[in-house]
Parts: sequence; structure tokens; C-alpha cells
Amino acid sequence: MHEGREGLLKSCSLADRPELLVEFERLADLGWPRFMLEWRQPGGLPGRREFLTEFADYQLALFDDAGRLMGVGNTLPLVWDGTVPGLPESIQAVKRNAWEARGTRANALCAIAALVEPQRRGQGARALLEAMSALAGRKGLEAFLAPVRPTLKAGYPREQMESYVRRKDDAGRAFDPWLRTHERLGAEFLAMMPRALSIEAGIGDWEAWTGLRFPESGEYVVPEGLAPLSIDRERGIGRYVEPNVWMRHPGPQSQLRKR
Repeated sequence: MHEGREGLLKSCSLADRPELLVEFERLADLGWPRFMLEWRQPGGLPGRREFLTEFADYQLALFDDAGRLMGVGNTLPLVWDGTVPGLPESIQAVKRNAWEARGTRANALCAIAALVEPQRRGQGARALLEAMSALAGRKGLEAFLAPVRPTLKAGYPREQMESYVRRKDDAGRAFDPWLRTHERLGAEFLAMMPRALSIEAGIGDWEAWTGLRFPESGEYVVPEGLAPLSIDRERGIGRYVEPNVWMRHPGPQSQLRKR
């Protein structure tokens, strides 16, 4: 049982209720840009469903007091040395760390996504982060980390992330609402994650994913992209590199050794 701002909220894991797998996949389809869902990830790692089922204990579903699904949270256990240089350099590296460390004693929890039902946006995201933090405590993990994808950065795709994260609202808080939610829960900035996601694919794929046409080489703004898409007509490819922001949530055991 988890107490949230919207009343008495209940959370369970996918391991507790494996029939919820379809809901995890549905909310991912609603919550992520098409290009992040359909590109073929390199490196031989399993697909999304395999990660959900292999780490079912780390996938959370959140319900309101009437038993209605509010959202889902995806997390993975990591082996982390507690230093900024030791942070994974990309989401792909986070997944590889978790996959290759199966059976090893993990010491950190990494948030991958907090996906809220469209009609409940603004209500469930904070509660999902609180549920993730509670999960880290139950698992005896030393740190709760989040590679944050700022919500409104897609409105400023040409602005450098380093500049964007320094933006403040009129009250002196983080300008971005998702960064602000993390800060309200006590999370601190650790480092930039400049190459959180790198996607290279054929121009035809990018046109199908975005509904746009790319007649010339150059940079294009694409829907829901945090950075411009670079098109190379001569090579027939488009390359997208997305930055995120590493943040660490407070925990009773987390001690960062800065180097």
C-alpha cells in the first residue's frame, strides 16, 4: 500500500500480476514517440517485453483508491560504483548493465519510465516516483537514480540541454515540470547524459515514424524530439542523439563518492 497525494494509492509489481503486461505495453505505446518504439536497437539486447518479464519484480503498476490503473513505472537494478564517472553513458548501457548483471548483487535502482494514463497526467507521475523510491528501499538498494527526459524540452529542440536545465520559472524552481517534480522529491542533479539515446536509421524509416519528408541534408525538428534530427541524403540515413539528465533521489543508504 502506498500513500499518495491523491488519496490511498496501491501499487503492485508485474511479478505480482503478470496479466498486467498488456497494460505496460499499451502505456509505453501511448507514452513514447514512435521512433523510440520501432527502431531496432543494436547490440543484441532483448526487446521490451523480455526486459519487462525478466525484471517483473521491478515493474510497478499504480492504482487509485477505486482500483483504476493510474500508470506504470519501469525500473531496472544496476551495479554502480557510486561515482559520477561510473554512471552508464546511455539508456542502452543501463539496460546492458542490468541484463549482464543478472544474478549479481545490484546496489542501485534506475528509473526507466513513469507512464501515466493520458486522463490522469499531472496526478500519477509523482506517486510513481515515490513508489519507485519505496521499491529501492524494499530491495535494500543503496541509490535510486533517474536519467530524466525533460517533458517540455521537445518545445526547445535546438537549445542545448545544459542551458535548458538551468532555466527557472517565476518562483525560482526548475522550468521543466518533470525536472521540477524530481526536485520536489529531493532529487539532486548528478551529471548530463548527452548521448542517452542514439538512433541511426534509413530516411524512409524516419519519414514513416514522423510523418515528415526530408528532401535535403540538414537538421530537422521532429515531433517529440528533444534534439534535431540530422539527415544525410547522400548516405540515406538520419541520426538522432537525445540528451537526458542524471538525477539521484535521496535514500537512507546512498552516498555519492565524487571523483
